[in-house]
Amino acid sequence: MMADLPAFYFRVRDNGAAVFRVDTENRQRRIEMEQIAVLNLNRNEIKPQGDATLSDDDLAEIRRWMAERRTLLAMRDIDDIHRCVDYLNTTTQWAQSKATDDQLEEVTDALLLAMHDLRSVLVRKKADRVMKT
Repeated sequence: MMADLPAFYFRVRDNGAAVFRVDTENRQRRIEMEQIAVLNLNRNEIKPQGDATLSDDDLAEIRRWMAERRTLLAMRDIDDIHRCVDYLNTTTQWAQSKATDDQLEEVTDALLLAMHDLRSVLVRKKADRVMKT
């Protein structure tokens, strides 16, 4: 049913979204979407588009979406890191049990550099946290 549609549609894009007002209250009963703003999550910006004027209710809904989006992206980031730990474990098992000499030759230097870089950052960050407590 058309009445169940949200008042706004957020088209996700790099670092934010384009915001559209959803309108179904027209004579043709068609879904019409008018772009009313562009969001930048990194800069916490809401820029009205064209002649659009954003009401306090519009801004509140946009800010609510921005907060939810930040929470979702943070959850995805930590999930990616947990997956990375799994990949490291499966990579170790692969190197130990399945990898050929040619395959190891292809990836060893890149893996060693990446792991050295990661280890350096983790050790430094851990030391910083220990010093704070």
